[in-house]
Amino acid sequence: MKKTATATPAESATDDAGNSGRPQPARASNIDAIVSYFESGIIGADEPGEVGIELEHTIVRNDKSPVSYHGPHGVEWLLGQLKEDFPKTTCDPEGDLLGVARPGEAVTIEPAAQLELSAGPFKTLEAARATFEAFENKLSEMLAPVGQQVLTEGYHPTATAESLELIPKRRYQFMNLYLGNIGPFGPRMMRGSASTQVSIDYYSVSDCLRKLRLAFALVPLFSLVCDNSPAFEGKPRTHQLVRTEIWQHCDPNRCGLVPGALDHAFNLRRYAEYLLDTPAILAPCRKEQWCYSERTFGEIYAERTMTRGEVEHAVSMLFNDVRLKTYIEIRPADALPIPYVIAYAALIKGLFYHEENLDALDELFAHVDADAFEKAKDELMACGYEAEVYGRPVASLVDEVMALGRRGLAENERAYLEPLAQLAAQHTTLANLTELQG
Repeated sequence: MKKTATATPAESATDDAGNSGRPQPARASNIDAIVSYFESGIIGADEPGEVGIELEHTIVRNDKSPVSYHGPHGVEWLLGQLKEDFPKTTCDPEGDLLGVARPGEAVTIEPAAQLELSAGPFKTLEAARATFEAFENKLSEMLAPVGQQVLTEGYHPTATAESLELIPKRRYQFMNLYLGNIGPFGPRMMRGSASTQVSIDYYSVSDCLRKLRLAFALVPLFSLVCDNSPAFEGKPRTHQLVRTEIWQHCDPNRCGLVPGALDHAFNLRRYAEYLLDTPAILAPCRKEQWCYSERTFGEIYAERTMTRGEVEHAVSMLFNDVRLKTYIEIRPADALPIPYVIAYAALIKGLFYHEENLDALDELFAHVDADAFEKAKDELMACGYEAEVYGRPVASLVDEVMALGRRGLAENERAYLEPLAQLAAQHTTLANLTELQG
């Protein structure tokens, strides 16, 4: 069993982190608890690396107008229809149905009733494809008779975020309040956006930190090749990579780049310190289970060591482009049609589970720092495939990354990469193609 260090009463968060400066006697033990949580995700060197996939769907009427949680044939009704196949249910204290699940698959709802399927982990891309296709076929069978359909786009095609109803989940009420006080982009992220997330394993602490660093360096490129947001706030977009701008302005305390993560000296303790110095938004309380709090996690747990469940909750309240749990969650891609979801998962699998590719990525992104990372996002939003990123034309950089991804896949899985590889070879995106179609 891992021993935890004993904190002295003098230990406290630094003023630079925006804390009150009050002593946090349990800070050292909480850092240890968080690090131990991350270390518990290490898998054996002989285990095959797997991928987990989360895909958010937007439910609309056939005229593309929004479908809310409540009302006839709302998303609450849709979840109820899914219970026969997904018998494990999650409800709020008032009895509202919030999710259904079965082994290896969980269906949950995002703040404005976007429907998310989280599935895996998958050893093969074929298993992933079959799972997501079966789910969307099921949705289509239920939605078509009531004049609805399922979309996989990065932002709602017709509605403004403000017009979309929040689901009855206490967590989202508090998030909407907190992020709304920062600016309009937090509520837009919650209500209007939809994403594709792919998760990967790590074999050691050093492998974890290496993959974390490289995943961050790749975020701008992944955002470009997976750009599928032709609309924003009910109108045609005014620049590329809509969700990139949303996340840039959502909440600087918990989004974008984990401070220092591109530094080769970064370690898990620094990640834990960053987590402790982040405002919680949600804090456990006896009366209501969760209460609103602008205190940091370090302040909330200043006097005692966090439980594993409390660490998991704190981790879930970070929304960085890449998030570390007991796996690495890569988050910048827009929601995509299934062939492109599987292609994106194939690209990540080929890049991160191939030692020579990791070496090549290390060399390719050796000099990427936080400034280059942020500049890359700005350049891509303005210029797309015409941009220069990390000192190179982004088109050639994407070509090189795609070639590495293809090399890293087994021969029988390379075909799954092709939908995304073909888009990249044409130096275009799904959002660009939608614009061309009018």
